[in-house]
Amino acid sequence: MLMSRRQLIAATAALPLLGVPALLRAAEPDLSALSDLTTGTAPISTAERQARIARAQALMRAAGMGAVLVEPGASLTYFTGVRWGRSERLTAAIIPVEGDPCIVTPFFEEPSIRQSLAIPAEVRVWQEDQNPLERVAGFLRDRQLAGQPVGIEETARFFAFDGLARALPSARLVSANPVVRGCRMIKSAAEIALLQAAADVTMAAYRWTHPRIEAGMTPAQIGALMTSATRKLGGNPEFALVLIGEAAAYPHGSSAPQRVADGQIVLMDCGCTVQGYQSDISRTFVHGTATAEQHKVWRDVARGQQIANAAAQIGTPAGAVDDAVRRFYEGAGYGPGYKLPGLSHRTGHGIGMDGHEPVNLVHGEATPLAAGMCFSNEPGLYLPGKFGVRLEDCFHMTPAGPKWFSVPPTSLEQPIG
Repeated sequence: MLMSRRQLIAATAALPLLGVPALLRAAEPDLSALSDLTTGTAPISTAERQARIARAQALMRAAGMGAVLVEPGASLTYFTGVRWGRSERLTAAIIPVEGDPCIVTPFFEEPSIRQSLAIPAEVRVWQEDQNPLERVAGFLRDRQLAGQPVGIEETARFFAFDGLARALPSARLVSANPVVRGCRMIKSAAEIALLQAAADVTMAAYRWTHPRIEAGMTPAQIGALMTSATRKLGGNPEFALVLIGEAAAYPHGSSAPQRVADGQIVLMDCGCTVQGYQSDISRTFVHGTATAEQHKVWRDVARGQQIANAAAQIGTPAGAVDDAVRRFYEGAGYGPGYKLPGLSHRTGHGIGMDGHEPVNLVHGEATPLAAGMCFSNEPGLYLPGKFGVRLEDCFHMTPAGPKWFSVPPTSLEQPIG
């Protein structure tokens, strides 16, 4: 016998909390109206990755560095195309100030590394009984860079830093931020197109999910609907945070049981990747009839988003965007500063291949905004013991100012936008 969605909700409410795959099997949402939105997206080309290497080398020369060391993660993929996980066995790229990079990896991993390597590069391998940092040091000696400063990418682990310092004591190890951030913070047209595609997928998934939310649903059930829609639309789901009622007052949630009920806030914070580039969009709405207080807080957050958008202009320090929002909130009775009820987190963060990238829209950040930078705009308001509201849309800087990847909603009556 087929159950209605309402019957299914009631049935699953009596079961222990299931993992997302089990929920997806149980719910079997009808996704037939959805189609892949990403079929026309183009991956980052070899020519663009080679241009990134050239840009990094120019920044190295300006900073007086001889090379940069990068461990697996977004930066390794950004420069080389290699998608690799971190383990106790070192795989790393060394980008020299001149010439082709080198990948150092375990001997048995070389075939897999070469499959995804998207630029010309030397590959040097190490055996299980050898020190991989000696391979790195050997490459630097061979390129006559042993005595020059070596930049270490900011997420590299200590054992790589310490091991290289021991293997090459003549080298001075410094931060690679002027190089890596100098490249990754400014997005190309191809990167912006992929960020736009990811945002389009997430917005389409929101539009499909929102009308299917009913009383009695749990965060896991709502998240499962959002995740299944995202996947059908061509995105790789990254997260689907759902906060209901009082839990929405705590930006990253609560372990307390939650179910949708009339008059309750539902806050969703969801994102996906397309070709490795991320979306991050939040929507807040009320199931049933909203109170006057819920309406007011929602309008204040929507106004805060627009104030942040107006403050984000070329050359403006990133922290000034956060300051502009807080001035408005303090005038409306929130805060002051990061105090509650109010905005307890930064106004926004950088976004690209990582969901959170430098730099942030946060008080005191002096980095000037420049064309090609991409950020979230999420000045939420949180009322402990009651509820919270977060609206989050990302934008990229153009010479004329900010441009939305997703357009913010304008009313609680039409909360998706």
